[in-house]
This record gives sequence, structure tokens and C-alpha cells, in this order.
Amino acid sequence: MFIALLAAGLFQGCTTNRDLEAKAKVSKADAQKTALAKVTNGKVVDSGLEEEKGRLIWSFDLATPGTKDITEVQVDAITGEIVTVEKETPADQAKEKKDKENEKRGRR
Repeated sequence: MFIALLAAGLFQGCTTNRDLEAKAKVSKADAQKTALAKVTNGKVVDSGLEEEKGRLIWSFDLATPGTKDITEVQVDAITGEIVTVEKETPADQAKEKKDKENEKRGRR
């Protein structure tokens, strides 16, 4: 019984992607158009919806020809405004991947 209650409590505290999408007022397609308009010849290689610093954000990793850098463009999922545009080198990308893996391990 205790395990069932503990599991229920853990799931209750988790926010699913579906929950986040229900909160978004800007569609992924519209946010992606906004992000792509910011990066000439950009191609989406990864995207997601997340809560960051109290804001609901569509995040897009965009690759461009001729460079291994990724441009991350974050679009506010409520207003549609661009929140940040940041270049990430391959070293930055590797560090971010490692940090996310460590964060996932800490949650288990």
C-alpha cells in the first residue's frame, strides 16, 4: 500500500509533455516558424516544450550549413516572442548532454 501511495505522489508531481502542450497558447508550428526566421538556412535538429525559469518555452536547436555550431532559439509558448538566441559549440553541446543525463539519473 505504501508503495502505491508513494508512486501516486511521484506521478502527481510530474508534468507530462501533454500537460505542457495544453498550457501553450502558441503552437509548435508557429513557434518553429518564428525560430527559423531568426536563423538563415537553419534546419531543426531538435525541439521541445519545457518550463524554464517560470516560463513555458518552445526550444529549437537549429543547425546551419558550414558549421558544427547549433543555434538554440527559445520562443515563449504563451506570447510567441523570442526569449533567447544562443550559439552552442560542439563542446557546449556535449556538456549540455552530459548535464541532462546526470539530471535524469538524479531523478530516478
